[in-house]
Amino acid sequence: MHSPLQDIHLNFNAGSLTLLNLCLAFIMFGIALSLKVENFREVAQNLKSTITGITSQFVLLPLLTFLLVWFANPLPGLAAGMILVAACPGGNISNFFTMLSKGNLALSISLSAISTILSTFMTPMNFGFWSGLLPFTDQFLAAINLDLGEMIKIVFLIMGFPLLVGIAVAKWLPKFAKIISQPIKILSVIILFGFIIIAFYNNFDLFLQYFDYVIYLVLIHNALALSGGYLFGKLMKLPENDIKTISIETGIQNSGLGLVIIFNFFEGNGGMAIITAWWGIWHIVSGFAISQFYSYKNARLAREHA
Repeated sequence: MHSPLQDIHLNFNAGSLTLLNLCLAFIMFGIALSLKVENFREVAQNLKSTITGITSQFVLLPLLTFLLVWFANPLPGLAAGMILVAACPGGNISNFFTMLSKGNLALSISLSAISTILSTFMTPMNFGFWSGLLPFTDQFLAAINLDLGEMIKIVFLIMGFPLLVGIAVAKWLPKFAKIISQPIKILSVIILFGFIIIAFYNNFDLFLQYFDYVIYLVLIHNALALSGGYLFGKLMKLPENDIKTISIETGIQNSGLGLVIIFNFFEGNGGMAIITAWWGIWHIVSGFAISQFYSYKNARLAREHA
């Protein structure tokens, strides 16, 4: 008989946690180096799509996740992990998948920057709000004694502050920023993905034991995020390229931030960590799949209009 998943804590020492925090801050700094004033002008020029994308990210996805958790009724740790993933901003690889799908790259970059800045307070607030609406997750969080104020501080230090520093470097030292931007992006993504793989390797037996608890939840959750973002864009009657972008921004989540929060505030809770770590791997697979589908759809429409 397996022990309850929410009572299991992953192997992850204090040194690894510090390194993970620094890695995520490094990623945010690298992303900010490529931001330009033009990216923020895109917000004013394409206000409807920008508002739709942010709403899809911070309102629609948490709502859909809440409904999924309500109907699926998973273990409290798994439910909390799903809500946490939904509360995180878009992942840093969403821009890459938008480019592959021939979506609106300028909109993608703008949405990534805005959602990262907003995540400083929206991620903790969304997580606290939606978790508090479910009796079993509310009891789970009460037992942990979660401090939302402290969570806001940590998220700002590893997300907001490095982003602001990166934007400042890009503005005042543009040549230096251009030289180091791409190497930092590549290195930081490799390091973060390495962390997720190492977390799996160090706790592989645990993942095998509870894989059946998790795989269908993450697959359904991710598919709901991608399709929900797409249908919401359709409902708002946006251009097809903007709809694809919003779909990807909604379905590619910053699982690295989720892991940082779990190891900082939940002592590596097994249920939350296994959901977030598996999401971090799966959304790369689904991101490639959906971008290829959107790219194929583009090519087919071009042939039909030729």
